[in-house]
Amino acid sequence: MANQLSYGKTRNDGIPITSPEHRRAVIAWLLVTAFMVFAMAVIGAITRLTESGLSIMEWAPLTGTLPPLSDAEWQRLFALYKTIPQYQQINAGMSLAEFKTIFWWEYIHRLWGRTIGLVFALPLAWFWWRGRLPSWLKPHLLILLGLGALQGLMGWYMVASGFADRVSVSQYRLALHLFLAIFIYGYTLWLVFRLAWPNAGEASHRGVLHHLRRSLLALILLLTLTLFSGAFVAGLNAGLTYNSFPLMDGRLVPEGYGQLSPWLLNLFENIAAVQFNHRLLASLTLLATLGLFLWSLRLPLSAASRCAMMLLVLAALGQFVLGVVTLLAVVPVGLGAAHQAGALLLLTAALHALYRLRPAT
Repeated sequence: MANQLSYGKTRNDGIPITSPEHRRAVIAWLLVTAFMVFAMAVIGAITRLTESGLSIMEWAPLTGTLPPLSDAEWQRLFALYKTIPQYQQINAGMSLAEFKTIFWWEYIHRLWGRTIGLVFALPLAWFWWRGRLPSWLKPHLLILLGLGALQGLMGWYMVASGFADRVSVSQYRLALHLFLAIFIYGYTLWLVFRLAWPNAGEASHRGVLHHLRRSLLALILLLTLTLFSGAFVAGLNAGLTYNSFPLMDGRLVPEGYGQLSPWLLNLFENIAAVQFNHRLLASLTLLATLGLFLWSLRLPLSAASRCAMMLLVLAALGQFVLGVVTLLAVVPVGLGAAHQAGALLLLTAALHALYRLRPAT
């Protein structure tokens, strides 16, 4: 009800501050932003899979918008790349043409991030100036703006970790970078839901519904942990080994699972353990989703809530199958990027179901 009342106020001169048309415009803007963050995560996955992330060794938020415009500039950037361990230990002898291939993926990744900033910040200023934002939404948008700036800094912090003693970026920083992107995406999507369906909710069986919704929230936390573990798989290239399923080299738990000391390091730095943990978490996520879906079938939910639960279980099944296929194919770039997209689609379905199952007001 508060969301409805926030649209319809007027200024002293009688001109409406907001209207249904204005609300649709704000929804469209936030949907575009969410889609661009979604695409950014997929582009990031391609950048990681093609080992392109370290090809640009300078952070120039303004001048870096333009690509190299001369052969001399290409040679200068290539010479910088030759100074880092990734070139010396993995790509020694790479031609300039091959360098350009990995350069363009990283350039697109950074340019897309800058574009997201403009697509979010400029309409935000315009909507705010024109009085087309409900008061409850404004602090959320300022938080998103700050998170976007933080994500840019986090991206450079991640890339810089691969310039000295490593041939790739730190898996810890990669996981933080991905987690922040997922949080920004989910946050934006939730605001879209609030704007688009201010009165959505379930009115009957509130006690049972409360338990189902709490279980769904726990599922989202499990899914987030699964996505977080996937970042460590990517950061360690752990998907390029143990390319069989369901066993890993003929064993349920791979040999050497706990070989690092202290033992806690196995969760983040042991390839066998990292991949096993991701498999286990993914399997638990699928089983939990199936269990919640079967539970929901026994409840008198609305058509919208039932559809949301159906979409959730289909997304979970599809993502699990896609993950297995990607593993068995030894993580080709196309399937790896699709697996990243599938993870975000599953998160979208889970957040949508959580919103639909909230108590009616």
